[in-house]
Formats: sequence, structure tokens, C-alpha cells
Amino acid sequence: EIYLFELRAEHGTFTLDHPRNISDNPGYDNQPFFYNDTLVLFSSASQNQTDIAGYSIPNHTVSRLTDTPGSEYSPTKIPGKKELSAIRLDKDGKQLLYRYNLKNGSSKPIFEDLVIGYHTWFTKDIIVAFVLGESSSLVVSDLKKKTRYTVQKNIGRSLHRIPGTRLISYISKEHQTWEIRSLDPVSGATEKIINTLPEAEDLCWLGNGTILMGKGQDLYAYTPGKDSDWKRVKTFTDSAIYNITRLAVNSTDTLLALVAEASPEVALQRHLDACNKRDINTLMNVYADTVKVYNFPDALLYEGKEQLKKYYEALFRTAPDLHCELKNRIVTGNTIIAEEWRTTNGRTVHTVAVYEITNGKIAKVTFIQ
Repeated sequence: EIYLFELRAEHGTFTLDHPRNISDNPGYDNQPFFYNDTLVLFSSASQNQTDIAGYSIPNHTVSRLTDTPGSEYSPTKIPGKKELSAIRLDKDGKQLLYRYNLKNGSSKPIFEDLVIGYHTWFTKDIIVAFVLGESSSLVVSDLKKKTRYTVQKNIGRSLHRIPGTRLISYISKEHQTWEIRSLDPVSGATEKIINTLPEAEDLCWLGNGTILMGKGQDLYAYTPGKDSDWKRVKTFTDSAIYNITRLAVNSTDTLLALVAEASPEVALQRHLDACNKRDINTLMNVYADTVKVYNFPDALLYEGKEQLKKYYEALFRTAPDLHCELKNRIVTGNTIIAEEWRTTNGRTVHTVAVYEITNGKIAKVTFIQ
């Protein structure tokens, strides 16, 4: 889910108030970007594809901004234009960077020969992009001059303008310890800023030059030239914000959008609630695409969401009194050992199941009894 907070950052102290769940969608929602101080763009799943949505901050409403046969991701404002750019993945597997006119809904590809995963605009003519291949590459393209060059390989997905400079930040994964580095897109010069938090790669920049990163339920800050290392500035206690990933801030540093996975306990409760409501779509959104269900120790029952969906559809049809209840649970990291009671057709059965949660989704279930 994507949460929007009112942000106050004063003298190294960070206050986050009045959280709103601006996506509030059982499916995929990710990659927030402030188009301006009243509109947050993000990618949102609906009807078996992903479109670009916009959240109106004053009106508290969500609207769909793209309507194409493909799926769109990574929305970004094009400088000086009433347009946005986004990655489109068509049904035939073709993936290109497109530009979208917000007035008339028209779209056209920016490049025909680059498979781009993530991008940012340096100027209205220069794009810095994460290009897919055998290893991800950092590529600078000048649309006006029709030139491009590769800076390095093995980079992360987070690309940002550094406020108050003519530089872009990116994540270098060339070494075991990942680094946040700066890039001058004109000269190609790069320089290390600081190591990332361990295995974290998403960040945003405040206007004063402070970097924010999330790790688990913690938010960290680092100001180059002032701090010697990362400082933890906020710990979230809400189980809905269990693993922070993407971050975005508005131009005045008064609003922060973040993407967070829910805790394993929340994922399991969503599973139980969806079962009891017979809500097959919400139920399937709780599971990973490659979910596997076993009887202990290793007898495979179902593999993939399609098989599991057929099982639950049949169960919903044949058990009108279906009811699942969680009696006890033991949580160890992303694994839950759950004692459950399940009632079907007047018969209540006691079961113990082990749920393994990955990226907020149930990835594996093993029934012990």
C-alpha cells in the first residue's frame, strides 16, 4: 500500500502526522511520484493490468490517468510539460518508455530500441535510465542531440535529481556493499556519497540535501557533508507499515509518500477474512504468483495462483457454511505457525499450518495436520 504523511523536518527532527492510505487497493500499488503539490502519481493494478493512477490530495480521490492495452509503471513528470513518462509493458512482452499527454490521453514511445526499467529526467531533453540486459546499466540519453552513453553496469532502481545541484543520484551494486553515488550526466563524472543501508535501495532527497531511506519499519536520514552515518529518525509501530520500500517527497518537503508491505500477521488475517467473505479476488491478491501448498513434509498439493484459485472456487461453491478462525499463532520473522479451526458443511476440523510470507504475500503453505 501507499501511505501519505504530513512531514515536518526541523533541526534533524522528523515528524510524520495524519497518515492516509492513498491507494487502498487489494492489488499491486507502487512507485509514488509527486506530479505537483496536489497530485501524487502511482502505478496501480486493476482488472488484470497496471495503470497509472493519480491521487488528488485536496479531494482525497483517485482517478485513472492511462488507459491502454498494456500495463504502465514508474510514472514521472516530464519537465516543462503537462505530460508524464512511464514504462509500458504490452501484452506481447514488449517494454518501452512512453510519454503520455494528460490533456487528451495520447501516448507515444520515447525510445524504440531501449528496454528501460526505471528512469528520471535531468532536463527536458536528457534522460537517465536503468536499462535492462544481462546486467542493469546506467544509460544517459540526449533526445535533442540523439546521443547516449553507458555510465556503468550493475545499478539499482532508484534514480533522483539531487536538489540544488546539476547531479543525479543512483545506486551502484558493483561491490558487495551497495553505494549511493552522484552522476554529472553532462561530463559522466561520478562520486561516492555514502553506502546504502544494508540491502536497501530506495530513497528520496529533501530540498536541503538530506537523504531519506527506509529499512523494515524504520526511517533513516543522512545529510552529506554534515552527518558521518545514517541516523534513525522514525520507527513505525503500525503493523500495516512493516517493510518500507519506495519513498517520494513533494517540492516543499511537507508531504512524504511511502510504500510499505504489511506484517506477516496482517497478510494472514487478510487471507482468513477473504476466505470468510468468499472474496476470491482479494484472496488471490494475498498470495504470491508462485505460491506452493504442501502437506507435511513435502507432498505438493497446489502450485501457482491459478491452481489455488480453482481449489478455493470449488470450496466456496460446495461449503456454504465455510468459516476459518485463527486460534493461536507463533511468528518467527516472516514465518507464521498457525493453529486454525475450519468449518465446512457442518464439520469443524482442527489444523496447524506453516505460512511463509515473502514481500507481503503468502509464498508457501505447509499443512502439518
